[in-house]
Amino acid sequence: MKRVKQIQICTVNMAPALSCLGSRHKHSLPDLPYDYGALEPHISAEIMQLHHSKHHATYVNNLNIAEEKYLEVLTKGDVTAQVSLQPALRFNGGGHINHTIFWTNLSPSGGGEPQGELNEAIKRDFGSFEKMKEKLTSISVGVQGSGWGWLGFNKENGRLQLASCPNQDPLQGTTGLIPLLGIDVWEHAYYLQYKNVRPDYLKAIWNVINWENVAERYRAAKK
Repeated sequence: MKRVKQIQICTVNMAPALSCLGSRHKHSLPDLPYDYGALEPHISAEIMQLHHSKHHATYVNNLNIAEEKYLEVLTKGDVTAQVSLQPALRFNGGGHINHTIFWTNLSPSGGGEPQGELNEAIKRDFGSFEKMKEKLTSISVGVQGSGWGWLGFNKENGRLQLASCPNQDPLQGTTGLIPLLGIDVWEHAYYLQYKNVRPDYLKAIWNVINWENVAERYRAAKK
């Protein structure tokens, strides 16, 4: 898998800066670290292909378009146009951020339970891994409409927390939590395989969670 340069999306916090956009690079769709069919039978190849190459690609394309327009109106000092572009920047920027995390949170060799310090932190903050799993599943099932369930890290108190975000709102921009594990509960993430039974999808996805990636994010978040 080729490495994709990490580009700061300075627009999703609703306060874009000229210094950031003035030197922007075009965002690109990251390669998956596995084949589309690698997560079967838990997530079908058809879902993965459409989810990655169509849905995520659309967020990337629309984010590039919105940032180009924003830079244009920013240089003109058109405040009204700047404000009108904020929803597109937030939605598509959040979609790009969330999915980039989501792909790495999954693995064909995933599942089971986390190990080491992440496991200890989960036990400390939720009582047990099973209790955390049950709570995050419940939060994700309960998202009204489209959105995400998250396991995040609170930098201020050093604790793990669970949260949900509507639509494509980015966790850190919405709650301040550093994202560790995201579960996509937009219908495009599961409908072709699980129809309208979101709980079945959420039961299955735990079999492909990449706990090594989540643990790596946890170690980085603590620094």
